[in-house]
Amino acid sequence: MTFETFKVQGRLGLGDQQARSLQFAYQQAQQYARTLQGWLLLMGPYGCGKTHLAAAVANAVVEMGVEVIFLTVPDLLDWLRASFSGGDETFEQRLNEIRNVRLLVLDDLGTQNATPWAEEKLYQIINHRYIHRLATVITTNLLLEEIDGRISSRLQDVDLVTRVHIYAPDYRSPVSDETRTSISTLSLLADQTFGTFNLREHEKLPSEDRATLQKAFDAAVAFAENPRGWLVFMGSYGCGKTHLAAAIGNFRKAAGEEPIFVVVPDLLDHLRAAFSPSSTISYDRRFEEVRSASLLILDDLGTQSATPWAREKLYQLLNFRYNAKLPTVITTAQTLDEIDPRIRSRMMDKRVCSIYAITVPAYVSRGEPPVKRRSAPRRST
Repeated sequence: MTFETFKVQGRLGLGDQQARSLQFAYQQAQQYARTLQGWLLLMGPYGCGKTHLAAAVANAVVEMGVEVIFLTVPDLLDWLRASFSGGDETFEQRLNEIRNVRLLVLDDLGTQNATPWAEEKLYQIINHRYIHRLATVITTNLLLEEIDGRISSRLQDVDLVTRVHIYAPDYRSPVSDETRTSISTLSLLADQTFGTFNLREHEKLPSEDRATLQKAFDAAVAFAENPRGWLVFMGSYGCGKTHLAAAIGNFRKAAGEEPIFVVVPDLLDHLRAAFSPSSTISYDRRFEEVRSASLLILDDLGTQSATPWAREKLYQLLNFRYNAKLPTVITTAQTLDEIDPRIRSRMMDKRVCSIYAITVPAYVSRGEPPVKRRSAPRRST
């Protein structure tokens, strides 16, 4: 695992932000290997490339004659425990070796068994290196708030730590594999495009209501051409918000991306099913697949069973995408007041999220004027 063997472009089908995050992480790791200044924290889902980059840093500095210890955190703790059984090194000697090595690479922080002893030893090592500003590389698939508070506070020191988040999905899992296609139902909505969307110009509707539909359509087209931040469509059932969300997904799919389109209750069912012993995919992998998707479209937020577990999973998912500013489309028939306050506060951030309320009544299934075909937006090259 070297910089030369690292695939900077990742795999086919990466979204723009995913590809940029991979390129940025590669550049930061190269820079760190040259200077060994401060700490490098690589964050991201399983298989995104963070371990390869950490190993590339280690291999690069070893070639320069620098002493390095590279260990996954569970292995490090096992190595310390093994010293109690006797051997060439005492526990204190081994602990001091880890605390003072010129470069320490800790891979997979957060996967260790969180016993009080393990937490205390890990804190002692990290705190020692923090106080003495010793070069350290750490990889983790956790968010900062999920890490032991004492360690997390040190990882948030911007004067010492260069924090890099990789949003690319698992490189070991092909984009077209069954775990991705099984959760997204976009293929069932292939006919819902911008070209088939009915702006209801021939219906007798209040002009202000029809204007909300036009604004939502224009916003969907603009988002599809350049997905950034969040886009939320609010309105009653049958007003067209799901069609617009699907049109965005179909447009991005035609551009070579692999968006995930899923109805919120179905998403929660998929997550629950991952706990089953017969599941072919782990819960962690399923959750990472969704929260790090290049484009996530959540249809019908608010129709899910409002259990504490469901609320917590949705919050964790959306909070991650909010912090990462990953392109996300949400449709809901709820009002803002009815949405979980933690999610609502993120929707209200105008720097990240744009909200469009569609006030037209539901489309009628019979007697509706012929659909007025709209030419699809052109994809930028």
